[in-house]
Amino acid sequence: MKEKLYEIPLNDAMDAGEECPFCYLERKTEQELMDFVLGSCASYMESDTRENTDKEGFCRTHQKKMFDYGNALGNGWILKTYYKKLIKEMKEEFQGFAPGKTSLKDRLKGKSTNANAIQSWVEEKEKTCYICDRFSERYERYRATFFHLYKKDSAFREKLKAGKGFCLHHFGDLCQGADQYLSDGERKEFYPVIFHLMEQNMERMSGDIDWFVEKFDYANKDADWKDSRDAVQRGMQKIRGGYPGDPVYRLK
Repeated sequence: MKEKLYEIPLNDAMDAGEECPFCYLERKTEQELMDFVLGSCASYMESDTRENTDKEGFCRTHQKKMFDYGNALGNGWILKTYYKKLIKEMKEEFQGFAPGKTSLKDRLKGKSTNANAIQSWVEEKEKTCYICDRFSERYERYRATFFHLYKKDSAFREKLKAGKGFCLHHFGDLCQGADQYLSDGERKEFYPVIFHLMEQNMERMSGDIDWFVEKFDYANKDADWKDSRDAVQRGMQKIRGGYPGDPVYRLK
């Protein structure tokens, strides 16, 4: 069966042999977005890109990754216009702010009866991130493509069964996605497959970690590491996702 363009990332992720194909896609997409924002193409100098980064900003995690990426001037340009827009909005919020009234009883208890408008404004600013928001859009397409391939492509289903399963985070997303994208009959077939896959690979991971710990016993100092040398980082990934052992991603 000829592979369609939008199916390639999912098949590449399944073929990579990673602990979680969606973690693989997440890392690849995040790196592509970092390259777009701060890389040699200088997208941060384009007015439409800066308009969006000024509007959405970046979360704490991605600001740290952007700093580590290495383009100080690019980060400076992004911050230059973001600060101007932020200060303008902040002044408008301050001008329209009036402290809410709190009863003596609530003050004594340290409670406020009214939502603080400035806090609400800050919370809204923290809900958006240029990189997170664009990854979320791609991620939903990847998840939809996963179920599209699962339903139509027997080779993909075999890859799934032979794979290493998923991290718990993405496994939960797939269970929710199954209810969204599969029929009742398809779900009855899907859940036993994915449950067996997760049980099998969680046991495998547990065994790798057990042997990693046992290798530090003097009696096992000359024994083969087997598959446990990187068990800690893989074990962390399997629980929460991501790549704890990855080096910092930097400007090429």
